[in-house]
Amino acid sequence: MQIYRTHFCSQLNLKNLNENIVLSGWLHRKRDHGNLLFIDLRDNYGITQCVIDSSHNDFNKVNVLSNESVLRIKGQVAKRSDDTINNKLPTGKIEIKIDTVDILSKSETLPIPVNSDIHYSEEIRLKYRYLDLRREKLHSNILLRNKVISSIRSKMISRGFIEFQTPILTSTSPEGARDYLVPSRMHPGKFYALPQAPQQFKQLLMIAGFDKYFQIAPCFRDEDSRTDRSPGEFYQLDFEMSFVTQEDVFNALEPVLYEIFNENNDFNKSNPWKVNKHPFPRIPYAESLDKYGTDKPDLRNPLLIEDCTEIFFESNFKIF
Repeated sequence: MQIYRTHFCSQLNLKNLNENIVLSGWLHRKRDHGNLLFIDLRDNYGITQCVIDSSHNDFNKVNVLSNESVLRIKGQVAKRSDDTINNKLPTGKIEIKIDTVDILSKSETLPIPVNSDIHYSEEIRLKYRYLDLRREKLHSNILLRNKVISSIRSKMISRGFIEFQTPILTSTSPEGARDYLVPSRMHPGKFYALPQAPQQFKQLLMIAGFDKYFQIAPCFRDEDSRTDRSPGEFYQLDFEMSFVTQEDVFNALEPVLYEIFNENNDFNKSNPWKVNKHPFPRIPYAESLDKYGTDKPDLRNPLLIEDCTEIFFESNFKIF
């Protein structure tokens, strides 16, 4: 039986020196230094540098490969020279001296590069979505989404909430947008509606006595796209509680939101998220309109509206 890997491409370090290992992944980037060919091998977990000598039997066949070819590499873990250490990678202090290379799949010339975050039009990105999803920024976003959802789930369950999956094909429950309709095969002329939110079902669960409900809920709304939401569908943390006050709701959810942002604060290193520790500051509606001109102010914006009515009350300048 073939072994495709003994380690992931993020695991190896100085503790693994001289070990014989097997890695499988995509050819992320290669650098030809004449007698030496350096290969960055990438999998879901990270990147490992591999090196092959020009005297090696497989040198020429590897040298002509395109990026994103799929390889299985067997070799020995070696320490990098001091001038080639890359502290930005978990594997940046080691490299793999290649013994054998198996080409599992050859790549054609790519329509969009995977090892670069150069901007491309949405049309070509969606056409080659499988390549777009390999790119570092988008790949890390998907992994972050998984981490956030898993963390929300564990935090809500630890606070006594019960997770439910509510039906998708249902009757209409308007939430301010138009419904997406699905025709019924069994009942010609009649339609199901995709839920704009699981409102009816979560209220039904409260009436049934389940006390605390939550769901990472899919919502379908036939509306224009927004900057913070995909057009047509999105997911939200949906929850309901019985026999509670507004304060109980705040106390249950504010810690969850704070912890989610705080534990992922290093995701965007150039502009880390800053979230107030709970309890969150509260701004009365009238005060928010007076100061910010909106009921959902961005508190990162330091500009405030000032009421200058008394100063300009006697002014003949018509704008005032």
